[in-house]
Amino acid sequence: MSRRRRFVRTGVALATCLSALACSGGGSGPGDEAGRSPDTTGAPAEEIVYPGAEWARADATAMGFDQAKLDAIAAQAAQAASNCLVVTRQGRIVGEWYWRDTNAASSQEVFSATKSYASTLVGIAQEQGVLDVDDPASDYIDAWAGTDSQDVTIANLLSNDSGRQWDPAIDYGQLPFSPDMDALAVGLTQSSPPGTTWAYNNAAIQTLDVVLREATGSDAATFAEDKLLGPIGMEHSRMTTDRAGNTRLFMGLQSTCEDMARFGYLFLRDGRWDGTQVVPSDWVAAATGGPSQSINDAYGYLWWLNRPGTVLGPLAATAADQSGGGDDTQLVPGAPEDMYFALGLGGQVIAVDPGSSSARVNSRPRSICMPIVAK
Repeated sequence: MSRRRRFVRTGVALATCLSALACSGGGSGPGDEAGRSPDTTGAPAEEIVYPGAEWARADATAMGFDQAKLDAIAAQAAQAASNCLVVTRQGRIVGEWYWRDTNAASSQEVFSATKSYASTLVGIAQEQGVLDVDDPASDYIDAWAGTDSQDVTIANLLSNDSGRQWDPAIDYGQLPFSPDMDALAVGLTQSSPPGTTWAYNNAAIQTLDVVLREATGSDAATFAEDKLLGPIGMEHSRMTTDRAGNTRLFMGLQSTCEDMARFGYLFLRDGRWDGTQVVPSDWVAAATGGPSQSINDAYGYLWWLNRPGTVLGPLAATAADQSGGGDDTQLVPGAPEDMYFALGLGGQVIAVDPGSSSARVNSRPRSICMPIVAK
């Protein structure tokens, strides 16, 4: 079996409960299979709420869900060794389950779901005018100036088509345990010209920490707390650092189901949070509205997409002559094409379904689903 096909099947397995809960605006599809009534008009503005210190609660049936099917999905998540599952709609929790001695305040490593937060920090920094994604990263990473990496842009790092050196032994064996992740990542070589290959490159993504620090004048963890986590009330979440004090951006966020749901809801609302534009709406569109490059149709700016075409997974790298569109599949076949996901090792998932006004969030160390958020 090819790596591509293996990843697609894995994606289907990881998102089974998400696909079942997907809200559809039509008369058939995943939303109807979940027992949710079609939502073709969207919720009236007065029905949309934002969580304060606590989430509002609502009855699942009254909000359009089939309670029996939600319970069945929760049973599936429990069997898969999940820690939690949260379902929300229109800013209200309609279902919440915890297992394995966890509760709403239990935080855990969300692994590569962190990447979508890193992307968002870049979008906020761009809105502040301190960087532009079309800038060469070498404008901020002095060691790359005058080297084969001098033309790698910030957008290339966000799109995973930077062409920077990639090796599973480095990405999964050395980088996570390095005392100075930034130094290791910056010091790797350039394997191919930017824009010609795609690889799920943890080390390349980690170099965004240097970019953000130089552009904003602040470490990324502090920037995240001030500009993203704090403003949307992610009180049980924090970015972590390596022993040298570098913020870990390819993984490392510690978070809870409810906090992850807040992040999903923020994107569901085009970056707006209760009257404040926390993330520019045009950044939400740029990061999640379509492929950010022509090689992997399933990837935006550090977000996974459900667009049909060529789907390449974390262990796949491809040359430009194998560009997207030749393989008509999806990350989660049958789910809406405009869905997008933050995905982390072990089934940490945030899934957003903008076309049907729903978002879902999952976060588990071993299994498939955790939090789920719907508009």
